[in-house]
Amino acid sequence: MKINKLFLILSFLMGLVVIVSNYLVQFPFRHYGLDKILTYGAFSYPITFLITDLANRAFGKTIAKKIVYIGFILGVLLTLFISTNFSDLISIRIAIGSGVAFFVSQNLDVSIFDKLRNNRLWYVAPFTSSGVGSIVDTFLFFSISFYKTGINWVPLAFGDLCVKFIIALVMLIPFRILLSKISDVSKYRVKTGLNKI
Repeated sequence: MKINKLFLILSFLMGLVVIVSNYLVQFPFRHYGLDKILTYGAFSYPITFLITDLANRAFGKTIAKKIVYIGFILGVLLTLFISTNFSDLISIRIAIGSGVAFFVSQNLDVSIFDKLRNNRLWYVAPFTSSGVGSIVDTFLFFSISFYKTGINWVPLAFGDLCVKFIIALVMLIPFRILLSKISDVSKYRVKTGLNKI
């Protein structure tokens, strides 16, 4: 069924993007002198907000939150067991920071998108929810992971946030392109009374 397929695809993509981002955050972006303020994870992680917003548009708040929970379980827990060095305190803090930041920011994104979903300007809900979610995610992740570790995390957080805002703008393009397909699923769901997955 089309709806279940979309739900599974979005859930899988969410987990995959979280795993990839948690891996890439370990590597500084060594171009243009940005290695002190930017990691590769900043380029992939904002895609999670696109996935959440598409799920919210297609299924509504409740099912979008289910996709967040699946992403949390797949992404964060797999990262915890696959790439966390339990003898290294910073590695453990990164795993905890990633989980807390993901869970709080994605649920915030879902709530903000839901409140703004009927705005006549199609881009207000995805950009606002992704922007606020990115701010919260960045602050939580970097402060939990690196506060009082001797790592100068504030410039990294700032660089990360700047890239997240740029990517949030770029992600409006696929959001707009996929909007017609997503609204078709949403209409089918309402028509058939399928409110649960």
